[in-house]
Amino acid sequence: MPSKLERRSQITEIKVRGYHIDMFGHVNNARYMEFLEEGRWQWVETLVDLRALLKKGKGFSIANININYRKPAFLADELIIETSLKGFKNRSGIIQQIVRLKGTETVVADASVTFVIISTETGWALPMTEDLRKLFGG
Repeated sequence: MPSKLERRSQITEIKVRGYHIDMFGHVNNARYMEFLEEGRWQWVETLVDLRALLKKGKGFSIANININYRKPAFLADELIIETSLKGFKNRSGIIQQIVRLKGTETVVADASVTFVIISTETGWALPMTEDLRKLFGG
């Protein structure tokens, strides 16, 4: 059974287009960063009013990304990106992202992404207060 945090996931679908592939005929590693970013934006937008957050002097920022490339994706492949909150630390949160071939359990890539909430005044990471944790589904 998934944990309470893992149940709040966002599914993003992307079809591999010609401009996504490199001279070797598969999706270039840098494109996965864009795919994952699209998944994170969709996830965040379902949880947080980013304009309201900015009005409070806070911003959402990525601090670290670790990606595992498991299998190549090719032209016309349909990908599913599952994005969910994995947990929190004192000043950060961790997002888990899994990219699969649509309709299969085949994992193309997976990533662990650390995010912080920063003060727009100082640029420093803020503590992950209970209010911020709730905002992100914790």
